[in-house]
Amino acid sequence: MAKIYVGNLPFSASESDVRALFAQHGTVENVSLPTDRETGRPRGFGFVEMSQADAARAIQNLNGYSMNGRPLRVNEAQDKPRTGGGRPGGGFRSGGNGNGGGGGRW
Repeated sequence: MAKIYVGNLPFSASESDVRALFAQHGTVENVSLPTDRETGRPRGFGFVEMSQADAARAIQNLNGYSMNGRPLRVNEAQDKPRTGGGRPGGGFRSGGNGNGGGGGRW
């Protein structure tokens, strides 16, 4: 199974629109169109899952394809590295004096 990144989607595009477009090039297993957490509005990109062979065909045929006047960016999705969200080594610094120094008195 291959995961395809689809960028520059029109904000009006629905999951069924994207599924129908990619289904012309093979069997679509899953479509995901992330929305903004705060507004609930589409973020303008999505992911499509297809078999490796179907994905390669869809990428070749749909990269640059104009959907509602917007040229799609279609390529194999790259796994985003997971980060802990904090400082390396974990946690906060201690003993600071507010200016990033660490020269406070104990």
